[in-house]
Amino acid sequence: MTVENLLRAVRQLYETVLGDQLTGCYLHGSLALGCFQWSRSDVDFLAVVREEPAQAQKEALIAGLLQLESDAPPKGFEMSLLCQDACKPFRYPTPYVLHYSRMHRARAMHDLAAYCQTMRGTDKDLAAHIAVLCQSGVVLCGKAIAEVFDPVPRSCYLDSVLEDIGPDAALCHDPAYTLLNLCRTWAYLESGRILSKRQGGEWALGRLSPDEAKGIRAVLAYYGGKEAVFPPAQELQACAAGLLARVRQRLPQGQTEEDTDT
Repeated sequence: MTVENLLRAVRQLYETVLGDQLTGCYLHGSLALGCFQWSRSDVDFLAVVREEPAQAQKEALIAGLLQLESDAPPKGFEMSLLCQDACKPFRYPTPYVLHYSRMHRARAMHDLAAYCQTMRGTDKDLAAHIAVLCQSGVVLCGKAIAEVFDPVPRSCYLDSVLEDIGPDAALCHDPAYTLLNLCRTWAYLESGRILSKRQGGEWALGRLSPDEAKGIRAVLAYYGGKEAVFPPAQELQACAAGLLARVRQRLPQGQTEEDTDT
């Protein structure tokens, strides 16, 4: 299935299940920033409703996504369902009433009803997702983005991305993800624009020392699906530390990685 056909199926699922309750569905992430890769990207979208759906509707949405996953990229979907009053005015940490990603597949398949009853809460990551939406998002269906979402305050966006990176920028989970997120955060602090991971790495290359640039070139090649020779782990961690120091130097006065705006 092509991406276009997959998105059409997602739109039809949400319109059919939610009907008039649906305000809209909105693409963020790699599909919005123009760097989607079938083998490495997931399909990131937010859905907004006027009021929280019934349990049966939640189950129908997750069951539909589970069924569509066989035709989706290997990383699958990342979806959050938000009520309109969490988006305008913007609330942080942002509440959601349903969430799904590939990491929750086994739990959802084991007991769909229990999953849909308990998968709700707040998520700081949503600030970063909504910020991308407000800058570069794509309307899959429904109202215009500016009608549905308030802009995300700069402090909330930074708190969101810095928490995702972690206070020590550890590389144990995914070196490419961490290093390129640091690059794009540095670029945001300099330019005010949210870049994709690839764009952030490319932006940083000309501003780094030769040793640091070597590590970023390697992760860019890996992220682009090419063969890459990584520097030793110690050098990559030193690169991460240097990038994190640059980010910290440019944080607004008084804001640290631990700050949270509400």
